[in-house]
Amino acid sequence: TDDAYKKTLEFCSSYLERFGVSCTIVPFGDYEALDRAVRPNTRFIFSESPTNPYLNIFDLDRLHGIAKKHKVLTLIDSTFSTPVNQRPLDFGVDLVLHSCTKYLGGHNDILAGAVLGRKELIDEVRALHKATGGVIDPHCCYLLLRGLKTFPLRVAVQNETATKVARFLEGHAQVKRVYYPGLESHPHHEIAKAQMKGFGGVVTFDIKGTLSSAKRFLDNLKLCFIAPSLGGVETLITHPALVSYYDCTRKERYALGITDTLIRLAVGVEEANDIIADLDQALKKSARRRA
Repeated sequence: TDDAYKKTLEFCSSYLERFGVSCTIVPFGDYEALDRAVRPNTRFIFSESPTNPYLNIFDLDRLHGIAKKHKVLTLIDSTFSTPVNQRPLDFGVDLVLHSCTKYLGGHNDILAGAVLGRKELIDEVRALHKATGGVIDPHCCYLLLRGLKTFPLRVAVQNETATKVARFLEGHAQVKRVYYPGLESHPHHEIAKAQMKGFGGVVTFDIKGTLSSAKRFLDNLKLCFIAPSLGGVETLITHPALVSYYDCTRKERYALGITDTLIRLAVGVEEANDIIADLDQALKKSARRRA
């Protein structure tokens, strides 16, 4: 789907072509277009839920129905939801991806991933993995196991904090719009309620003003760290226009929905009121022009 993670889209539309694998990109949420896009040589349907950065939610029941109709496999990247909040395998999805670097590790200090599914599918993945390498080192495994011990506790706190922060931002005078599946204003809120136990620790929002306003906002933050990752114990914030999409022109970014003032916040385990206070003071300063 078209709002998948930038590097995922790049991998599918560019690198896979080198191996003779073609990819059709369809608009997220257009299930009729997805149905029409399946061709005789289609092998699987891939998407994310929630997506990055707009946190769109894929209707997993509809995905399963389309895949079953065409007898193709389904693959969902469920990193943003975590296994605590969403379990795509329970909805008939064949394979689920997780970046263990994020919530599963939980401390922003490892690089790892996981793929889950039926044994016969995972056996094929494992065989390819043995041939191509990419095995994580023992210390990284230890750090991941360490992180898993507190994983459900951290996610529970982050779910609660993100909901509080999202509601605060939605009512802030300096914020144009908030994207969080736990809010009634989110276009996929009802789907999220039906298939998720919690709404995750990431909140995306668009502030009022210009690119300079966004920079002033980021420069005035005191508690939130400016960094592109998520899922750790520290609250991290990033500006997609200048971080993930720095190599795109403004016109290209806007075509993808990445505005000058779009901000992605990944809450940590700090007190919700402390995060809110930091955001509030920085938002107020973002509206002031420097003399």
